[in-house]
Amino acid sequence: MIIPVRRFAATCALGALGAALAACGAPGTPHAARPGQPASASAAPSRPPTLAPGPAGLTPVFMNGPRTPDKTVALTFDADMTADQGTRAANGEHFDNPQLIATLRGFKVPATVFMTGRWADEYPEEAKDIGQDPLFEIANHSYSHYAFTDNCYGLPTVPEDRMRADVERAYTAFEKAGVRNAMPYFRFPGGCYDEQALRTLSGVGVTAVQWDVVSGDAFATDANAVAQQVLEGVKPGSVVVMHCTRSAAPATEEALRTIVPELREKGYRFVKVSELIGQAAHLHH
Repeated sequence: MIIPVRRFAATCALGALGAALAACGAPGTPHAARPGQPASASAAPSRPPTLAPGPAGLTPVFMNGPRTPDKTVALTFDADMTADQGTRAANGEHFDNPQLIATLRGFKVPATVFMTGRWADEYPEEAKDIGQDPLFEIANHSYSHYAFTDNCYGLPTVPEDRMRADVERAYTAFEKAGVRNAMPYFRFPGGCYDEQALRTLSGVGVTAVQWDVVSGDAFATDANAVAQQVLEGVKPGSVVVMHCTRSAAPATEEALRTIVPELREKGYRFVKVSELIGQAAHLHH
């Protein structure tokens, strides 16, 4: 029997996403460990940290870092163009957001971009640019942005026997675009997963990354509302989910111009997801 394993309430704010959600389109970074070669926090320093497998070897799930006095926060940006949106892109819809990436660079804010392989195929130069910038890291958001469970905000679903191949296809797309250091982290489309999905991906060697702060930026037009939702939700160790797609999240870049200085004023330090996972893994050793 498939046992639902947290479909976090946080994802409810992404409700309208459906297949329409798109991606970012700018810098990202590392892929030190290709799935299939699970990395561990105690492995060689060149390997990015991952969490140990869950019960019965299930893919581990990471939501946030330790709630320590060290006030760290990770901003994450989903680049989730779906496999069937090529026609829309060809007709001029922008699933990238170079200005958002430029703003992060201007603020010198490290971030993690969860990119779909389809997005990397559409914007290979931007994917490579993100991947070569040490300020960012690229992680896996599936190839197609199809859901890994049923009833996930209207998204089409990936058959169980194709789930692993879909994730691996995304890594192949990253490499084709010139991204050499994509991280062994995976974010489920829509944030939807169950025990069967975690079991199916257990051999890929990834840590599934969720979040504990929903920005509400999907299809939002009020940048101030997005900024306030983030500022009110962030705690030490938080992972914030946002989007870097102009068509699906038009207010995000503007919201960042409020979020970043205000969090810094509160004493927060921006980090990539890999740093938070490293902190969490260290506490468990």
